[in-house]
Amino acid sequence: MFNRAVSRLSRKRPPSDTHDSDGSSSSSRQSLKNTAKWAASLENLLEDPEGVKRFREFLKKEFSEENVLFWLACEDFKKTQDKKQMQEKAKEIYTTFLSSKASSQVNVEGQSQLNEKILEEPHPLMFQKLQDQIFNLMKYDSYTRFLKSDLFLKHKRTEEEEEDLPDAQTAAKRASRIYNT
Repeated sequence: MFNRAVSRLSRKRPPSDTHDSDGSSSSSRQSLKNTAKWAASLENLLEDPEGVKRFREFLKKEFSEENVLFWLACEDFKKTQDKKQMQEKAKEIYTTFLSSKASSQVNVEGQSQLNEKILEEPHPLMFQKLQDQIFNLMKYDSYTRFLKSDLFLKHKRTEEEEEDLPDAQTAAKRASRIYNT
C-alpha cells in the first residue's frame, strides 16, 4: 500500500505550463529554481517529486534507499484517516522497515519498543520519533553527500545550460534528449 503512495510522490511532474510576463515558457527557469530549492533544504527536496526521484536514485547507489522510503511511508501514514487502512499501513511499515525480519530494515533506536500489539491501535504519529531519526540521519549524512554527488551536480549543470539557451534551442535540446533516451 505504501508502495503506491511512494510511487505517487516520486512521479515526475509534467513540465510547467506557466509563462513569464513576456509570454515565454518558464519551465527551464522553473527547473533551475527547483534545483536551487533542493540545495536549500532537505525539506524542499522531499516536497518535490522530481527531487525525491533523484534522491532515491542516489540512495540506491549508497544502499540506503530504505531511509527515504520509510520517511515517505510515514508521511503517507500520517495522512490516513480510515482506522482499518491505518492498521494495514502500520503493519506494512512495521514488517517492511522495523521488524527484525524486515526486507528493507532501517536502523533506528527504539524500533524494538514497537511490537505487534501496538499496531492494533495505531495513531497518526506513532512512527514520528523514528521518522525524525531517519530524517536527521538523511539530513546530516546522505543529503549532504547527495548535494556533492555527480548525479546532483550533473542535473544542476544541465539546468544551468538550458537556462543559458534561447527558448527554441532549449525546446530542441529537450526534445532531442527525450527521443534519444
